[in-house]
Amino acid sequence: MDTLRVLVSFGLVLLLVMQRLDAERLGAAEYDEARDGKWPSLRRRLAWYLIGFCLIAAAAIIYPSSDTLYLQLGDRPTALLYGFAYGAVGVGQAVAFAFLRYHRLRSPDVWAYPGSILNAIATAFIDEATFRGLLLSFFVLAGLDATVANVVQALVYTLATRVGAPGRDRYMLVLVLLIGLGSGWVTITTGAIGAAFIGHAVTRVAVFLATGHAGQVALRGTETEDIEKKRRIPEGWRIVGGRGTAGNDR
Repeated sequence: MDTLRVLVSFGLVLLLVMQRLDAERLGAAEYDEARDGKWPSLRRRLAWYLIGFCLIAAAAIIYPSSDTLYLQLGDRPTALLYGFAYGAVGVGQAVAFAFLRYHRLRSPDVWAYPGSILNAIATAFIDEATFRGLLLSFFVLAGLDATVANVVQALVYTLATRVGAPGRDRYMLVLVLLIGLGSGWVTITTGAIGAAFIGHAVTRVAVFLATGHAGQVALRGTETEDIEKKRRIPEGWRIVGGRGTAGNDR
């Protein structure tokens, strides 16, 4: 009977991985971005979060001994210590990337804050519960070496996010892989996902605040302000034949 429950629970984990693959279509996670001037449907994004929460809860309830999984938040002081240390690294890399790419912090529009911050927190929880709380736990409980299990789940996580697709900036691909590895290490070290969730959420919020993007950072030279800058007339130039020029040249 326990074997059947384990298999059913693992099947739900596979559904969660498939759901993560579908984030792009529903405009959630890294894909909470405007496309052709239109933002993704709020109902679709909320549905993605809700389905994730329900599948995670079902997998934990069905598993015969959920206390052996990494789904707990863990010891509060330890979670806060590791979580904010992890988050500080995440903030540092976001600020460094913003200055390297834009030479400034590219703050988003104020109206985008509520939805994007909610998206960052919800995505961080679903990712940590799915890939570290459940998938990593299954690998370790199956007898796989902890380091090997961490690398495997991080690779599965990176592939599931689809951030490495052609035509996308490689920054997010590297960042997602490092989040997967870092969160896995913190989870194994603390025995729970609390610290990984805090650090992951802080990192996602920092990327949003520093770059103005939920995750899909535009390629160099393709940001809205870059395109607008290319269209401007260089300082000191004037349009030949423009209004008022004919009379002045006579």
